[in-house]
Amino acid sequence: MIEPSKLTAVECTNLIQNKEVSVTEITKIFLERSKEINLDINSLITICEDSALKQAEEIDNNFEEYKNKPLLGVPISVKDVISTKNIKTTAGSKILSNYIPPYDAFVVKKLVDAGAIIISKSNCDEFAMGSSNETSFFGPCLNPWDFNTVPGGSSGGSAASVASSQNLISIGSDTGGSIRQPASLCGIVGMKPTYGSVSRSGLIAFGSSLDQIGPFAKNVQDCEKLFYSIAGHDPKDLTSSKNVLESFKDLDSLKGIKIGICNDISDQGISEGVKKVFEDSVDTMKNLGAELDEISIDYIKESLPVYYLTAPSEASSNLNRYDGIKYGYSDQNGKTSWDTIDLTRSNFGDEVKRRILLGTFALSSGYYDEYYGKAQKIRGLIINSFNEAFNKFDLIISPTSPITAFKLGSQINDPLLMYQNDICTMPANIAGIPAISIPCGLSNKLPVGLQIMGPNFSEGKIFSVAKLIEDNMSLNMLDGVKA
Repeated sequence: MIEPSKLTAVECTNLIQNKEVSVTEITKIFLERSKEINLDINSLITICEDSALKQAEEIDNNFEEYKNKPLLGVPISVKDVISTKNIKTTAGSKILSNYIPPYDAFVVKKLVDAGAIIISKSNCDEFAMGSSNETSFFGPCLNPWDFNTVPGGSSGGSAASVASSQNLISIGSDTGGSIRQPASLCGIVGMKPTYGSVSRSGLIAFGSSLDQIGPFAKNVQDCEKLFYSIAGHDPKDLTSSKNVLESFKDLDSLKGIKIGICNDISDQGISEGVKKVFEDSVDTMKNLGAELDEISIDYIKESLPVYYLTAPSEASSNLNRYDGIKYGYSDQNGKTSWDTIDLTRSNFGDEVKRRILLGTFALSSGYYDEYYGKAQKIRGLIINSFNEAFNKFDLIISPTSPITAFKLGSQINDPLLMYQNDICTMPANIAGIPAISIPCGLSNKLPVGLQIMGPNFSEGKIFSVAKLIEDNMSLNMLDGVKA
């Protein structure tokens, strides 16, 4: 008897390769679980039953051709801002509520080639704008640990679906922490890769210089396998790197590895409960032989204003295409095409409208140099500060989120308070560096995440260090999940 909540992606593939279970059987188990649990937590927008079963049957009927695929038969959910051919892709918005892409995103093709079964599209904040998954047109997603709390955002549905074992792995997008923050709040692993290591082709754009697709999983090993399955150069994406990404050797200690504790992040509004769990994880690294020291990174405290000038500015440009004429929802109750544009765009949610207005103002004549231009200069200084830090340290750590999962509705009407939730994660997006969040304990019975950042294209080392820390924490994190 297969128990979805106890199964990992690696174990799933092994069972299928050993012919102990078929891909179709696994797919049906997780489809049924998704249909049941999604009624409680609303983590999925679309359950792709027909296409998933068709994909599973294709693999079963041609098993010899697929048997060595790295994600053979593993059920996966894809964030609903990533294009899937002939499967509705809404970006959590009314504007795209009827949009069915005519093509697959590059990462979706990679997933299918790797043998994964796409069983669902996961809920998210509208156009990936939010830190709680409450701005979705399709309603908020609930945290499977506590249905009265948020799962984090914007990839809250992707994180919650893994935590509740509706699928074994998922992919999301991270613009300012939208993978790592929900991973932290839901007690799972989430990675934001180096900018350019995973193609953005087919990702519905929010902030193009910040967006990065990345993996979620129950453990670091599964997350690593998923990352290497979706990474790689894409000639259709001009920001896609040609660097060959290689895995790093498994470690039995952290001796010789220098880790910086980023005070500039760790001191900013971190709750006492989170701070205590973070300090315990620091002790674990010390016991493993790591050399730890505190570090201050110049200009990193300017990350929040830099992000909230850069991301909305890019969003105001990217969302200009939703005019009710090209594709998606269209309100044609007006008399002219200008009326159509005005009426259609009035259907954006409040948070999207807020960011469009902020970005349009920052880019407007007379203000560009003062706001957007100055933010980019500070961004360059932050990048240089990280480069200097990595000359002294192999990795840099901090809490992933300053607080644990907060109550539904408690922050949605206070944008500035909501924006503060990404204070620990934004710097990695601004610098373009890789960062992972792994569970490191509980505070008031809710998960706390540890963030590990490294220099560009150091994913292999990050995964190896994270696996060792995970093994030595011996946490049964998902035992507290109620869904």
